[in-house]
Amino acid sequence: QVQVVESGGGLVQPGGSLRLSCDVSGTFFTAWDMAWYRQAPGKQRELVAFIETDVITNYTNAVKGRFTISRPGGGNTVYLQMTSLRPDDTAVYYCNAGILVRELDPRRDFWGQGTQGTVSS
Repeated sequence: QVQVVESGGGLVQPGGSLRLSCDVSGTFFTAWDMAWYRQAPGKQRELVAFIETDVITNYTNAVKGRFTISRPGGGNTVYLQMTSLRPDDTAVYYCNAGILVRELDPRRDFWGQGTQGTVSS
């Protein structure tokens, strides 16, 4: 079993910051890559930031320079530091982990339950 649990959402004023955390636990060979997605009301879920091991990262254009994804030591915890937040960043934020359950298994996606981030004055 693999569990993905997010935390750290909340309400913040425009220009403020939030830090999201995601812990992956259970029995598996390795978490190959991890990512944050978000889904705003009435919109499709979109990729926000991606990290492979602890150094290869990618961001959607809307958050470049404002959000930072990190994964200390390439372990099973990933963070999303969000700064200069805007009302259009309001969404449910989901953590995604690309897991190899056993060494030779294909990569599988596991998702958390989501955490709400609201930017409003």
